[in-house]
Amino acid sequence: MKTVLDVLEERIGAAMSTVAGTDDYAAIVRPTADARFGDYQANGVMALAKQLKTNPRKLAEQVVERLDVADLCEPPEIAGPGFINLRLKPDYVAGQLLRINADDSERLGIDRTTQPKKTVVDFSSPNIAKEMHVGHLRSTIIGDAICRITEFLGHPVIRQNHIGDWGTQFGRVILGLWHMCMAEKHGEPLYYRTELDELRQVAGSDQDLRTLCTRIRDRHEDDWSNDREGEQHFAPFLEGLNDRDVEGLWEQFLCVYQYVNALEDALAGMGLTVRTINRGQEETIPYESLSRRITVMLQRQDRQEFDAWQFIRKLTLEHCGGIYRKLGVQLTDADVRGESFYNDKLPTVVGDLQTSGLAVESDGATCVFPEGFKTKEGQPLPFIIRKSDGASLYATTDLAALRYRVNEPKIKADRIVYVTDARQIQHFQMLFKVAEMAGWDRRDGEKVELAHVTFGSVLGEDGRPLKTRSGENIKLKDLLDEAVERAKSVVEEKNPDLPPDRKAEIAEAVGIGAVKYADYSNNRTSDYVFSFDKMLAMDGNTAPYMQYAYARIKSIERKAESKGVDIERESHGITALDLSEPTELDLGKHLARYVEAIESTAADYRPNYLTAYLYELAQKFSAFYTNCPVLDASPAKRPTRLLLCDLTARTIRHGLSELLGITVVDQM
Repeated sequence: MKTVLDVLEERIGAAMSTVAGTDDYAAIVRPTADARFGDYQANGVMALAKQLKTNPRKLAEQVVERLDVADLCEPPEIAGPGFINLRLKPDYVAGQLLRINADDSERLGIDRTTQPKKTVVDFSSPNIAKEMHVGHLRSTIIGDAICRITEFLGHPVIRQNHIGDWGTQFGRVILGLWHMCMAEKHGEPLYYRTELDELRQVAGSDQDLRTLCTRIRDRHEDDWSNDREGEQHFAPFLEGLNDRDVEGLWEQFLCVYQYVNALEDALAGMGLTVRTINRGQEETIPYESLSRRITVMLQRQDRQEFDAWQFIRKLTLEHCGGIYRKLGVQLTDADVRGESFYNDKLPTVVGDLQTSGLAVESDGATCVFPEGFKTKEGQPLPFIIRKSDGASLYATTDLAALRYRVNEPKIKADRIVYVTDARQIQHFQMLFKVAEMAGWDRRDGEKVELAHVTFGSVLGEDGRPLKTRSGENIKLKDLLDEAVERAKSVVEEKNPDLPPDRKAEIAEAVGIGAVKYADYSNNRTSDYVFSFDKMLAMDGNTAPYMQYAYARIKSIERKAESKGVDIERESHGITALDLSEPTELDLGKHLARYVEAIESTAADYRPNYLTAYLYELAQKFSAFYTNCPVLDASPAKRPTRLLLCDLTARTIRHGLSELLGITVVDQM
């Protein structure tokens, strides 16, 4: 079913075409910013008048004469130089509300699209062997909202978590597991914990640092000599990891990974060497380059190295899965398509671009030079797809992923949406341009829509990117845990008599909801200041306010029982509504426009359009509830008001829970 906006756009556009004698004129219908001027306003007449070189107000009068909207609007009014203002009839609004109420499918009368587009949404994308931090928040939850809303409108959605699970850093990751194994063999205290502290303490003294690193190297040599092939200790250690506590193991790994990074940084230029095995032959290499050698072994898929990589990948995804579940984000392991997935496709990407003449050698690297991109010096800017040492880059993997998503029979995307921070704008502009030049953004002659959805940074109260006091990224788990802890005080204040388990459940919903809603309610392209005090406030455009608005409506149902009002009986089979009170009509009009809010949110990938609608809905309900008694209303009025309460609750619940993934609660 068409929205009111669509109907008005179509009819006014047709009237404009009749007056002008030609087709295809946009009426440009928008909701009015001020209710004094009606509900909708058409602004397209001015542009048409300019084109026809005529008086816009007179042209508007001619358009109105040929316009028939009597079935849904009061007589149109002309304002200013040629605006056409339209006000919905109460009877039409009542009919729309009855239609929505009759829909028992939880879709609130909103039809699925008749032209579905298979949509791939690429979002979240954490790195293996690293904790998710506050920088992952926006991509993860904005991407999730885009998926939910796109699916609701009837488009098949394929979620893609393009994790960073390949690259030179994985030599350090695997080396970290080896040190964890050796430290446990040596026993407590685990040497990587004590030596990490020592490395930090002696960082300013070259002599002390060299002495420490030499001692570490000597022990390393002894450990390696006693288990050269890794079969005695390392292989059994890897096998046993799957039986250990995930949380404890994750914390241990993060510590040992810091140790390996600190050690390798300290070894730079020191000249210390270690022995290793390369294809069955012993050789001596610089100690500082050991992790890079292990990376080569991983890329060859040597058994132990590959097993270690797979374990860390699995361990990290379990950590991420816990965060996703806490956030209510619909991402699973089945949605993971990491960089490693495209490894075997990278040579073909480079080769095909070379064969087509698009890729050329430049300073030893293989590059594409898309038109319109320049360096600061005005020279053509390269999109590097292979470095001089033969290594691939993000650009290569992203091209392979795009090509796969367009052509893979199980996917065949009609639209691909990438959700990343704004710092990657140029990368994606160049990616899309290269794909266009290569013809990789087309399938069967049809162009695939490519969209880059960007967002700003999360800032601290000081206006700088949100960090810990020591300058480190804030762990996302810690941030969410603190939000829940702070929410407990809000719940305690509102309802101190609730059982402890119920308080904990509500605090979880309020705390997590507050973090998500605060992000959604800001323009995604802007930076915003993260403030627990503001996001947990019970007034203003916040999750607690919206959750309380929902709980307040649900409390009416509980009060009805005590007053002997049978809501189900009075609401059943209702066929007419009385919207004679101004706040009733105002609330009813807003409820009928829910579909417009969803469609505008989907069109621009902006969740703040939806939160703005929901907040305004809560405010209009508050005005209605203040001015219009519900349970104490007359028998003639009560069914209308009960229906308005129910539709408001259903709309808030649907917008928050189904589209934004924010839990609602019946009590605060």
